[in-house]
Amino acid sequence: MSYSSLIVSSSLLSPLTLSFCLGAVARLARSELTVPKDVYAGISLFLLFAIGLKGGHELSHATVATIMGPASVTILLGLITPLSAFLILRKVGGLSVADSAGVAAHYGSVSAVTFIAAQTFASEIVRIRPELGPLEGYLPTLVALMESPGIHVALALGVFLGSRSTNRSTASLMHEVFTGRTMVLLVGGLVIGSVIGNKHWEAIAPMFEPTGGVFKGLLCIFLLEMGIAAAGRLKEIRSVGIFMLGFGIVVPLLHACLAIPLGHWAGLSLCGTAVLAAMSASASYIAAPPAVRATLPEANPAYYLTLALAITFPFNIIVGIPLYFSVTEWYFGWLS
Repeated sequence: MSYSSLIVSSSLLSPLTLSFCLGAVARLARSELTVPKDVYAGISLFLLFAIGLKGGHELSHATVATIMGPASVTILLGLITPLSAFLILRKVGGLSVADSAGVAAHYGSVSAVTFIAAQTFASEIVRIRPELGPLEGYLPTLVALMESPGIHVALALGVFLGSRSTNRSTASLMHEVFTGRTMVLLVGGLVIGSVIGNKHWEAIAPMFEPTGGVFKGLLCIFLLEMGIAAAGRLKEIRSVGIFMLGFGIVVPLLHACLAIPLGHWAGLSLCGTAVLAAMSASASYIAAPPAVRATLPEANPAYYLTLALAITFPFNIIVGIPLYFSVTEWYFGWLS
């Protein structure tokens, strides 16, 4: 199988990508198709918890020396990406402090579904090309490590550089972020997965294993809803303007290009580095929106939701993930 055929079969023609496209087409065709909110919420909780459990199980088998480098560069990326997004929006785009910080919080945080799609793609690549593996099992740990600083840096910029002062204490804001469902399920799952041992993990693996049929099937339904939601925001693209449209594509590429050399330096495998690049290039639409609404209510949702959900997410799912893998493979080959 040629490399281009591998890209098509593993990404563009995967059930995940096609489910997303089906949802988008259904919305554009004004179909009555919808995914009930309770079903969508339940699946999102399941996916986040499954990521945490799997990451914790794999983390229990990793040494401190093995994970120290990847963890350090992940936290560094969690600090850099919201800052770079904020500066571009503020200095180049001329947006207000609140709008710049609101969007930056989404681009500093991580899209868990983009991570899952990237990890699934990488696992398929490793299956077909085993010389590129094995894929690091502790990658879900990195999602949790990037999530919090990515949001906090942006919100801090919005609060301390804006003309409006928040009535809420720093401790209150941190409590909201750390007790949000994303952090609770990711971190809680990591803790549970790391202490249950192999015997108990094997008992629940058919349900929570990311490479299993249950997980992938529910992810397809989740992406079906994401396609519906993304297509529903296409009409708002006009309101964000050409600059913001370009931002939603170019900035993820810049963040991915920053993550690739850092991932290589930290000792991640080729596929693990590509997944880190996809994480850095993603934009959150689960954890970041409630935090931004609570802290920066004057930030325009049409900016941060439209960019994250209608522009960056589809770009990453359809084009970005295989592109990041290709660039990572080129970079590793160039260094060798």
